[in-house]
Amino acid sequence: MRVEGDRWLPDPATFAQDQDRLWGDFYVDSEVGRLRSVLMHRPGPELGLVSGEGYRDHLYDAPIDERRFLRQFDGLCETYERLGVSVRLVEGQVADRPNAVYMRDLYTMTPEGAILARPATRQRRGEERAVAATLAALGVPILKTVNGQGTFEGSNVVWLDRQTCLLGTSSRTNQAGAEQVERELRGMGVSDILPVAVPYGQIHVDGFISPVDRRRIVVAPWLLTWDLRLALLARGFELMVQEDLDEVGRLGTNFVTVAPGVVVMAEGFPETLALLRGHGVEVHLVAMDEILRGGGSVHCCTGFLRRDPV
Repeated sequence: MRVEGDRWLPDPATFAQDQDRLWGDFYVDSEVGRLRSVLMHRPGPELGLVSGEGYRDHLYDAPIDERRFLRQFDGLCETYERLGVSVRLVEGQVADRPNAVYMRDLYTMTPEGAILARPATRQRRGEERAVAATLAALGVPILKTVNGQGTFEGSNVVWLDRQTCLLGTSSRTNQAGAEQVERELRGMGVSDILPVAVPYGQIHVDGFISPVDRRRIVVAPWLLTWDLRLALLARGFELMVQEDLDEVGRLGTNFVTVAPGVVVMAEGFPETLALLRGHGVEVHLVAMDEILRGGGSVHCCTGFLRRDPV
């Protein structure tokens, strides 16, 4: 009979300690740490489904110009590359899903890997499978796929720091999905998870709460609860208030911070632009009006793979 000895003792290293050696350099613990790499989906023939009257069936607000849509997507990717962000593309996406360009919804990255979404709408279910395959091919640990009765979309997680994030519930993330995500986050040491009840008429937290650096965050006061305001202030955040609800509703604050105080945002939102520049934020503008027809902007199109720790 073989008896276990010292050679069979378990290795006490944590997942995080082994991560770079066994998996790869994938990590996110904020919305503002220096952005190093992203995952995006360049759409193809499926755009034809929303260039005519069928747009309503795919959650678009109006028909799109396919060539202009692709030019704007490529322009966003080029802007990221120019700012030193490596862009990786999803492979093998389902051919009839014109919403798959809105990558942020399909997973959320954490300090230890990705949590895969389970989209709430029938039009988007299944997009996450190609994302899972691409993440796996890149070497990203897939920690969880939301399942059972749960629904979850990645835009309902907003990171504040390694121990703190916002977790929203809405028509796109139900309580069962949020509880699954919370268990994963707490298991990796995220101790301060602030629940956000996303107001009716909004679907994701990133539509009205957008950090620009470690201690400044753009918020829409009409959509922010009093308790969440107090919670952010208690954690030392300066609230940059965007009172123009029209611009917020059209996703003017749906920008990506690529480094503290440096953002990429869509053209056509003068009040938001003035707010950011008035606070000394460096802004890089990109054309997004065609992409906005599908209810997503810069942040919605961008899945994070790697940010520097804050």
